[in-house]
Amino acid sequence: MKITPTELPEVLLIEPDVHRDDRGFFLETWHAGKYAEAGLDVRFVQDNHSRSQRGTLRGLHAQIARPQGKLVRATIGEILDVAVDIRRGSPRFGRHVAVRLSAENFRQLWIPEGFAHGFCVLSDSADLQYKCTDFYDPTSELTIAWNDPALGIDWTIDEPLLSEKDRGARTLAEQVPGDLPVHPGRPASSDPDASTN
Repeated sequence: MKITPTELPEVLLIEPDVHRDDRGFFLETWHAGKYAEAGLDVRFVQDNHSRSQRGTLRGLHAQIARPQGKLVRATIGEILDVAVDIRRGSPRFGRHVAVRLSAENFRQLWIPEGFAHGFCVLSDSADLQYKCTDFYDPTSELTIAWNDPALGIDWTIDEPLLSEKDRGARTLAEQVPGDLPVHPGRPASSDPDASTN
């Protein structure tokens, strides 16, 4: 298994060992001990599986009161998976990383708490499976506009298929600053006006 930090160092690209022969392939998509030895020591409580057609864009989403870390992979098709640093006080606030995940490349993306997540389907359809460190809580969800010009994300499509929630999302600058997570290197007490940078 190979784990590589991305341009956002807390977001990790994981390439599992894939064992292939003339029958097919085998891989471990999660092994708590091995991943912990490699630096990813987390506890997952929920697994999710979604299917989406070409051009579907889901995101950008995060949870505030119950933040989720996510280990994401595509099991059918191909997606562009995106993580955005939304932590107040982070030196990389508002920056993003985009990675292609597919059934063929077996890659996984680790998106820790404090980052917004979204993806766009590049193939005819795609199945996305991901593990979460906390349960889904709709009352805690924060949605950021997928096309926020300040984020500058190239989704590779201009007119994605969106949910009503994603269609009406606000930009990162329009979010209530106190709703955004705080970078661990910057205590909330030192951020009285909760302003973003």
